[in-house]
Amino acid sequence: MSAATRLRLLVPVLFLVTCVVAVISALGAPLVPLVSREMGVSLSDAQWSLTATLLMGAVSAPIMGRLGDGRWRREAIAGGVVVVLIGCALAAVAPSLPVLVVGRTLQGVGLGLVPLAMAAARDALPTHRVAPAIALLSVAAAAGVGAGYPISGLIAEHAGLSGAYWFGAAFSALALAALLPVVPRAGRTTGVPLDGRGAALLSAGLVALLLGIGQGEAWGWTSAVILSLFATAAVIIGAWVVVQLRVPSPLIEVRLLRHPAVLTGNVSAFVLGAAMYLFLSAMTAFVQTPTDAGFGFGGSVLTAGLCLVPFSATTLAASRSLPWATRVLTPRGVLPAGCLIVAGGGAFFALEHTHLWEAFVTMAVVGVGLGWTFAAIPGLIVRAVPAAETGSAMGFYQVVRYIGFSIGSAVAAAVLAAHTPAGAALPGESGYVTALALGAGLCVAAGLMAWLLPGSQRAPGPEPEEVRELEVEDAELATGGLVGVTRGPRAPSPSRPRRSRGDGPGSRPGSSAWPAR
Repeated sequence: MSAATRLRLLVPVLFLVTCVVAVISALGAPLVPLVSREMGVSLSDAQWSLTATLLMGAVSAPIMGRLGDGRWRREAIAGGVVVVLIGCALAAVAPSLPVLVVGRTLQGVGLGLVPLAMAAARDALPTHRVAPAIALLSVAAAAGVGAGYPISGLIAEHAGLSGAYWFGAAFSALALAALLPVVPRAGRTTGVPLDGRGAALLSAGLVALLLGIGQGEAWGWTSAVILSLFATAAVIIGAWVVVQLRVPSPLIEVRLLRHPAVLTGNVSAFVLGAAMYLFLSAMTAFVQTPTDAGFGFGGSVLTAGLCLVPFSATTLAASRSLPWATRVLTPRGVLPAGCLIVAGGGAFFALEHTHLWEAFVTMAVVGVGLGWTFAAIPGLIVRAVPAAETGSAMGFYQVVRYIGFSIGSAVAAAVLAAHTPAGAALPGESGYVTALALGAGLCVAAGLMAWLLPGSQRAPGPEPEEVRELEVEDAELATGGLVGVTRGPRAPSPSRPRRSRGDGPGSRPGSSAWPAR
C-alpha cells in the first residue's frame, strides 16, 4: 500500500477505532439487567460487569497514553484493540458472572484508544487536515455512543447477551484488520517512561475500594473483611500518592492540585462522574424492571438503550452552547448551574416515575447539565496551570473522572443491594429512588462547592480560542461516559500561530511526513 493511500485512509480507519470505544461503552449500563437475568444473579452483582470496565478504563488510560507516546503508538493501538477483542469473545462465551466480569475488564483497556487515535491523526496529517480530523473523531466517539446504545440493545434483544458481545468482537476484529496496514508509528523514537509501580498501586487501591463499596451490603459494612478492604485501600492509595510525588515521571501529576482551580475542577468532575453513573445505572435498570413488580416499565434492552439517546444528544448540544451559557449565566455561574440542572433531572424522576416518557425527559435534562459542566471544567483547569503543565492537568482530570464513573457504578450496586429483599433478584422501588436522590444530592454539593471554592472564577478578558475548542471537544467525549484527551499540538487557525500548550517532548507540530514503517 502506497504512502498516499495510507494517508487517504487514515481518518476513516481512526474513525473506526474510535467507534470501538463507543461499542465498549454501549455494552455497559443497558445490558446490566440482562446480565442479571441470563446469569441468574442479583442486579447489584451484575453491576460489576460495568464497574470493572470503568475501573480498567481509569487505570489503562494513562498507561495507554504512555505506551503510545513514543515510537510504538501503532502497536499500542493494535494491542488495545486485540485486548478488547479477546474481552468481548470471553464475555460472549462466559459460563458465569466472574468470567464475564474478566471479559468486561479486558474491554476496559480499549477506553484509552481515543487519545491515541487523535494523536496519530495529529502527527501524521498535514496541518490543514488536523483540526477537521480531530473534530470528526471527537464527534464520532460521542455520537457513536448515542447510536451504540440502541444498536447493542437491538442485538441483545434478538441474539441475547452473547450476541451483543460477539458483535463487539466482530467490530473489534474489523478495526484491527483495517488499522494494521494504515496507522503509522509515531514520528518520535522516545517517550515518557511508564511508571509501572504507580500503575500497580493505583490498580490495587481502587480494586480494594470498589470491592468494599460493592460488597459492603452483602458482607456487612462493619465486618472485618469490609473494614480491612477500606483500610487497605487507604494505605495503598496513600502510598501511591507518595510514589507519584517522588518519581521523575509520575503516572499522574498530583502536584497539580496545588492550583485551587485544578482542585475545584477535579473534585467537581469526580462527584459529577459518580452521579452520572448512579443515574445511568438506576435509569436503565428501572426501565427494564417488569411491571408486575408494582413499578418499572417492563421495557426491553432496546427500550433502555433508546432512553439514553436523548442523554447523548443533549450533552452534545449543550457542549456546543457553552459560549451562550457563559454569557447568560456568567463564567462563575455555568458550572454550578449545570450541577443543579443535573440534580433537578434526577430529583424529578425520583419523585415522578409512572410513565416511560418521564425517563426520556429526565435523561435529556441530565444531558444538558452534564454537557455544560463537562464543557466548563477543562477550561477552568487550563486557565489555572502554566502552559507546560496543560497536558498533565488534562490527563489527571481524565483519570479522576473515570474513577468517579467506577465509584458511581459501585455505589449504585451497593444502594440497590441494600434495597433488595432477601432471596429476590431485583431491588424494590425505594432502591432506585434512593440512588437517584443520592445522585441529585451529590450534584447539589458539587454546585455549591464550585460556587464557593477559590479558583472557580476566570480572569476577565477575551477567551483564548484554544480554551474554547478544548471545552467543546472534552464535552463531546464526555457523552455516554467517554473521557477527554490529553492534548498535544493543536492545529492553528488562519488567524493565529500554532501554540505549544500541551506539546510533548519530540512532537512534530504540523508535520505531514509519513513515518517510516
